[in-house]
Order: sequence, then structure tokens, then C-alpha cells
Amino acid sequence: MTIVAAADGSALGNPGPAGWAWYVDETCWRAGGWPHGTNNMGELMAVLDLFKSTAHLPQEPLHILCDSQYVINCITKWMPGWKRKGWRKADGKPVLNVDLLKEIDAAIVGRTYAFEWVKGHAGHDLNEAADDRARDAATAYQAKREPDRGPGFPGANPGANPGANPPAAAVQAPPEPRAAPKPVPAPAEAPGQPDLFSMLDDEPDPAFPPRPDAALDSVVDLERELLDPAVRADPLRAGELLHRDFQEIGASGRRWSRQEILDMFGDGGAGKASLEVLTLNRLDAATALLTYRSVEPRGTSLRSSIWQHEDGRWQVRFHQGTREG
Repeated sequence: MTIVAAADGSALGNPGPAGWAWYVDETCWRAGGWPHGTNNMGELMAVLDLFKSTAHLPQEPLHILCDSQYVINCITKWMPGWKRKGWRKADGKPVLNVDLLKEIDAAIVGRTYAFEWVKGHAGHDLNEAADDRARDAATAYQAKREPDRGPGFPGANPGANPGANPPAAAVQAPPEPRAAPKPVPAPAEAPGQPDLFSMLDDEPDPAFPPRPDAALDSVVDLERELLDPAVRADPLRAGELLHRDFQEIGASGRRWSRQEILDMFGDGGAGKASLEVLTLNRLDAATALLTYRSVEPRGTSLRSSIWQHEDGRWQVRFHQGTREG
């Protein structure tokens, strides 16, 4: 039977008191943390502990719900290349959180697993339960008290993963695995799972910490809305997403005004398009730049959008697209 669990991390201050947790149900969950750590450390540790806590059931597939693109990319995309380069990134810089990553690399050997991205803080029951416990653990370390570590996984070897976890820097690197892990894709019926990861070649050096700048994640969701034919057919919603000074430059070099784009949306005819994120960076306190590849029935395009935050909401101020091929 597939084990379905959510994994999450939390850091108060990022870095600061940090916590992690994985959650299956009220009788099966675990949490921990450190007096000082980062959100990404917590996210990675939650996944590592889940693998270790289920190591006595190697035949059981793991389906891991995770709201961290960083963690999913690390494990499903970047680690093989990092290992070939001596755990260095494409730019030659050392990989962050390498000790935790090496432990995960060893823990997944021989396991069957799938990751499913879920939007954080969006009411997903398992994700919310893991997030609450990770945050509670971070809060406990902030208050200099022992966190509630939970009941753990039934039948887990208590010596395989002790309750007091050292910071990542103190974790010893495991031996190189002798066999490749056996990842499987997430089930096709998983609702709302975006394909955000196939175009990224290496770990980005984030210009902002994940939790404090989590608001930027909404920019991707809003851009995805603009690619949805149902949203384009709704003049009220489409108008809310376009800034009053919006302009677009098309592949032909023509400049389009906000009203011309809204009129074009109203004409219909556009098919459903998927979005593959390339970069997402904050330009200043109120401006974000998103670059991505759109995939639609007529082909693919490279696109960039500048989003501006005003009056408590994000709106797209400028867009440009170029057809590929």
C-alpha cells in the first residue's frame, strides 16, 4: 500500500529557530528541529526523516506531498549532476545543505517514491497539518523548550533516527549508494499538480528567502490564471490581473495596450497552456520578474512578465513573448 505523507519545514527569521515535520494522520507523524536553521533545512529534514522512519517498509511506495519546489528539484532533478561535479553547482559553488542532501541520497536507494507539489497555506489538510507541527517545533526551540516530536511511524526502528537531530552541518556524509533509486512519477490523477520543474538545470541562488517572500509564489499562480481560457473569457477577472498601465510587446514587435489585450481575450480562441518556470526574481520591494516557457497546442514560447504590487495585490505591468522554433 502506498504511504501518503506531507512534509514541511519552518524557520522563524530564516535563519532562526527552525522546525520540520511529516504527517500521515493523527496517529502517525513526527517533528523536530534546531535552535538555529533555515526553512530549506527544515523542508529537507522532513523528507529525510520520512524516508528513515519508513525504512523498515522498503517495499511500500512513498507519495510525498511537498510545497517546496526547492526540495522537489533537489531530489528529483539536481542531485545526480551535483554528485558528478563533487557536490558543486554548475557555477562551481558548493551545494547548500550538502550534508542533508547526501543523507537523502543514501536514504532513497532502493525506494519507490513520488513527489506531488501542493500549494502551501491553501487549505490542503495534510500540508496544513505538517506545516502546523513544523512551526510548533520552531516555536518550541525559540522558547528553549523541547518540541512535541509526535508518535512516529508504527514499527520504525527507534535507533535508526534519534529524536534529537543535529544541525545539518554536523551530519556525517553517508557512503555512496550502490544502486540507483527508483523514482516513479506522481499519479496522473493528482489534482492541480503543476509541471514547474522540467526546465530548471541547476539550483537557483534565491534572491529572497522562501517563507518571508512566499508572496512571490502567488505571482506564478496569477500568471497561470492569465493562461487559462476561462479567466481570459471573464473580463472582470482578467481586468483585475492587468495593471492600468499594462503593455505587451508581441513576437512581431507590435505594442499592445491593456484594452487591446482585453478585447483579444474576449474574442476567445486561445487553447489551454501550461507554464514552466525559468526564473522568478524580486526586482525591488514591489516588483517581480517572472520568465517562463508556455506550452500550448500551437507550440512553445519564451515569455517574461513584470508584476507590480499595489494596493495589496499583484498585477502584471508588462509582458513580452517570443515563439520558439
